[in-house]
Amino acid sequence: MEGHKVNIWNRGKGTITGVRDVVSFDVAEIILETELGLLSIKGDNLHVKRLTVEKGEVEIDGSIDGLQYTERKEKSSSGEGLLGRLFR
Repeated sequence: MEGHKVNIWNRGKGTITGVRDVVSFDVAEIILETELGLLSIKGDNLHVKRLTVEKGEVEIDGSIDGLQYTERKEKSSSGEGLLGRLFR
């Protein structure tokens, strides 16, 4: 991966690089595990338009209200994220 970068256009579209895993997503919040910790993207009508696992890149759209980073304290109860569960 080339590092972590967040690009947001007009609070409606975004590209995030340096993504290790998609922890969860719904229309109100997308949570990504990035190289720099967990990134919570909050808004309305949010969608993950494109996910490129090999590049660690996610493209989103919707009405983006806020971004917040936190440190990852614990894994999900199964010990793996959404991508791990999808590609078993």
